[in-house]
Amino acid sequence: MYTPNREELCKLLDTPIFRKISETADSLAMECYVVGGYVRDIFLERQSKDIDVVVVGKGIEMARAFAKRLGRRAHLAVYANFGTAQVKYHEHEIEFVGARKESYTHDSRNPIVEDGTLEDDQNRRDFTINAMAICLNGNRFGELVDPFDGILDLEDRIIRTPLEPGITFSDDPLRMLRCIRFATQLNFYIEDDTFNALCENKERIRIISRERINEELNKILLSPVPSKGFIELDRCGLLEIIFPQLTAMQGVEVRNGYGHKEMFYHTLEVLDNVAKKSDNLWLRWAALLHDIGKPRTKRWDPVQKWTFHNHNAVGEKMVKRIFQDFKMPLNEKMRYVAKLVGLHMRPIVIADNEVTDSAVRRLLFDAGDDIDDLMTLCEADITSKNEVRKKRFLNNFRIVREKLKDLEERDRIRQFQPPVNGEEIMLTFGLEPCDTIGRLKSLVKDAILDGIIPNEHDAALQFIIERAAEMGLKPRNLQ
Repeated sequence: MYTPNREELCKLLDTPIFRKISETADSLAMECYVVGGYVRDIFLERQSKDIDVVVVGKGIEMARAFAKRLGRRAHLAVYANFGTAQVKYHEHEIEFVGARKESYTHDSRNPIVEDGTLEDDQNRRDFTINAMAICLNGNRFGELVDPFDGILDLEDRIIRTPLEPGITFSDDPLRMLRCIRFATQLNFYIEDDTFNALCENKERIRIISRERINEELNKILLSPVPSKGFIELDRCGLLEIIFPQLTAMQGVEVRNGYGHKEMFYHTLEVLDNVAKKSDNLWLRWAALLHDIGKPRTKRWDPVQKWTFHNHNAVGEKMVKRIFQDFKMPLNEKMRYVAKLVGLHMRPIVIADNEVTDSAVRRLLFDAGDDIDDLMTLCEADITSKNEVRKKRFLNNFRIVREKLKDLEERDRIRQFQPPVNGEEIMLTFGLEPCDTIGRLKSLVKDAILDGIIPNEHDAALQFIIERAAEMGLKPRNLQ
């Protein structure tokens, strides 16, 4: 971790943006500080373009004066109800707010806000590492104000609240999720008293909207090792409240000496495996949900032992309900996740048997442009501790990938369109719209996917004529 002194902080903040903030503050005779994540990220040597500025006075007045000083390229947005204003300038977003103190009622996370001092403002911050402030006024430029030893907590990689954690989390329960999110993103530890307060206040999370919960879950999912966040959510009891479908996957049931795979930690291992390969949020959601249907399909069979027949199909249907519950978009993102969950067993079944052209063509047809992501998910799903079996699967997946590439180049299945459409079938046989047309189209599609005929117009039309003859139909020119 980087720990610059005041002189070094002055150099780091010696930019046109901070110089103009400083000049504006001094011209208005207002105390002014850069606070929160921007300050934390200086010490973590992370880039940040979002700047939060606390003004001891009127934050909106300061924002207006600052935007005017920047000129026409500055875009000012004022949020009077919240007492904040934002200035966008090139790639920077600078948020201005007046220093304030807050008090809460038990049934809401929306505080009663009053004007306050810098000390009041730092007291209301969620964690010590986010409560540091650097003065931007000319006579104190670069001076760090760190009343809760946030620097030491950064050095020790600890998440801790500035004030009593039970009050902090009870006042605003969303901070419980933020606590776990920061620990996951930064790979920090949650201090013991702070973690105990998570456990004691977990029921308070019920007053938080599902949208806000989803925002934090998405940030956990996008972390370098997302499993850390879900393990912490589970340890403190929050996961069972906000995502019971996941905790339903926990544990191993044993009958007659036979146990099944532990599904929860397997899922987290798959999620981490995907995270190593892709930062696609929706692919990570697919990894998290790929076995979500297993608890509902778990059955004991004296011969087969534990089975989870059709868990992929059941899981595919569950995806929409989970997206609805978290107020996530019910659009192509949801359909993408559902499709991957529904298809995730197909490459494994192919890889566990002889890799035939027909099976690979059908997989490519059903997956379409998402085939590469599906293969990434399926390779991540091989978590067996039997290295011989794992090596065999991964080698077969390599063969599947090679066949996918070869068949795509040869047969153009990924963007499959019937070489003979319904209109041409009607014209060829003098038919009105009817079920027969759909049957013929389905037959030609299966013939192409099974490699019986090439994906070409003339071959497809001839095949249709032959199948139609079996139904008693002849082309118009032969009737």
